[in-house]
Amino acid sequence: MIVDQAVYSAGTRRPCEDVASELDRLRDGPEKDFLWIGVKEPHSEEFLLMQDALSLHPLAVEDALTGDQRAKVEVYDDTVFVVLKTLVYIDETSQVETGELMLFVGPHFVLTVRRGEHSGLSQIRHSLEHTPELLAHGPIAVLHKVMDNVVDQYVRVDAELAYDLEQLEEKVFSPSTEVDVAEIYLLKREVLEMRRAASPLVEPLSRVMRSRHVPSDAVPFFRDVNDHLLHVVDRVDSYDRLLSDVLNAHLAQVSVNQNADMRKISAWVAIAALPTMVSAIYGMNFEGMPELTASVGLFGREFYYGYPLALAVMAGGCIAIYRAFKRSGWL
Repeated sequence: MIVDQAVYSAGTRRPCEDVASELDRLRDGPEKDFLWIGVKEPHSEEFLLMQDALSLHPLAVEDALTGDQRAKVEVYDDTVFVVLKTLVYIDETSQVETGELMLFVGPHFVLTVRRGEHSGLSQIRHSLEHTPELLAHGPIAVLHKVMDNVVDQYVRVDAELAYDLEQLEEKVFSPSTEVDVAEIYLLKREVLEMRRAASPLVEPLSRVMRSRHVPSDAVPFFRDVNDHLLHVVDRVDSYDRLLSDVLNAHLAQVSVNQNADMRKISAWVAIAALPTMVSAIYGMNFEGMPELTASVGLFGREFYYGYPLALAVMAGGCIAIYRAFKRSGWL
């Protein structure tokens, strides 16, 4: 549906009644005057009317109606078609949500199509309307402002992901904190979501700067946006590699901890094996065992020392084995 439409003449907004008639008047007027139409979640019927009025290419219209496109720039005659992925970081869930923003930029018109709730187009329009000197540059000013705003979103999300990654690193390498592998995979998925949005935009943005549709005096502004984008892409690539290293380090720590646990279990099993063996031998109760009848006379009484001797051997052997394992670091 159409959420807003207006004509901008010398940077000043005035109402738009009929798109076709307004375009006819604009073509006969100043070069920088233009019509800006904002559409959200377009329906095929109303968008086909836009196609006829603005002479949009059918392939671009198909992409706009289908959605879920890769970030790109296509040039059809005098119209530039731009697809951007918008990002927003949700503090409550620590997740990155993705939207989609498309622009048709042609002589005397800009058509913006958005999907999702976080495009920021209303703020962009409001900001531009308060700076009529920028709007006076025509449709190219809207294209720059939108791309600049989208890349600024990337920068903000990048800062949030960097903080999350720092916190995750501290947890992984902290011996007192338990880390769920799912946390690492979740953050890795959010980084991948951002990478899918930002990385494909590098080449299209370079094409925009080289396009004949961008005046030479506007190129430095697009170059500044491109610099910010390249910075974000480089950092996101490093996050992906670092998360892989963090995951490997976490799995290595889990393996080391499991080995340490197995050593402790094996040590206690060895300690328990000695009394088990001794008690098993003497539990057979063979009459030929001298220890069963071994005795000594003490204080006029016969003292049978086989049972206390067996207990002493068990206790002494267990203590000796325990101290040996303690010195080796197994316990």
